[in-house]
Amino acid sequence: MQAQFPGLDRFDQSILRELSHNGRISVSELAQVIGLSKSPTQARLKRLETEGYIQGYRALVDPIRLGLDHVAFVEVKLTDTREAALAAFNAAVVLVEEIEEVHMLASHFDYLLKVRCRSMSDYRAILGEKISSLPHVSSTSTYMSMQAVKDDAGLAPM
Repeated sequence: MQAQFPGLDRFDQSILRELSHNGRISVSELAQVIGLSKSPTQARLKRLETEGYIQGYRALVDPIRLGLDHVAFVEVKLTDTREAALAAFNAAVVLVEEIEEVHMLASHFDYLLKVRCRSMSDYRAILGEKISSLPHVSSTSTYMSMQAVKDDAGLAPM
């Protein structure tokens, strides 16, 4: 049974599913896959982009081939969790290019970061010079990833 998403019919959902797997598919091919003609498919695609369901298109680059195979997950506890402190941390953390993901959590710590770099020594420098110096950081704990068993970033189940 297909999940229901408010404001999206089965054709919209099919468009999103196909594009999440192949962002380079032509409109003609997409129309054939979802079972509509080209013009309505193109109109739906434009609407999904305009309404923000489709945020953009990008190439998925293999970080391992680029030598960026060192992944760490970092728990971050803050000294202050009032709105101003959270805003300061949020504004600063997005500027650290080695941090791929930042999630605020309801947990015994405040944030979970995904950090990608080339080596343990690079990670040590990132932790010491960048992460630990972010606003209101009290403490961190690091978990090293040995292998990504599943990594479907951006491929939401539809």
